[in-house]
Amino acid sequence: MKADNEGEAIADINVTPMVDLYLVLLLIFIIMTTAGAQAIKVNLPKGSSSPNMGGPKTQAVSVNNEGAIFLNTLPVSLAELEQKLGEIKASSPDSPVIVRGDSATQYQGIMDVLDVIGRLSIEKVGLATQKKQ
Repeated sequence: MKADNEGEAIADINVTPMVDLYLVLLLIFIIMTTAGAQAIKVNLPKGSSSPNMGGPKTQAVSVNNEGAIFLNTLPVSLAELEQKLGEIKASSPDSPVIVRGDSATQYQGIMDVLDVIGRLSIEKVGLATQKKQ
């Protein structure tokens, strides 16, 4: 307590440490309640151990530096590529196609392959590249 000029006592209480204590307790309470909610044990259902064979398989169309076209690993012509991709699309419409071209490939070879893919209305198409080093 402090004495004033006129003899009156002034009660001065510093509440800052008390507020700090309340904030720390609030923080601990919040952390403990969220940690308790995340630790709920649930017996999860089991999936099959065999891989899913029913999903669409990615098809790879490659064009080498000589302009030869390959569907996966089989050499094909543009007409054969269109026929085989059409059959694949008929059996699995969501099957994605990855186009891989050699860096020395003429641009026209890649465009011919992309034209075939466009005519077949295949929507999931990707272009494979290498990471720059």
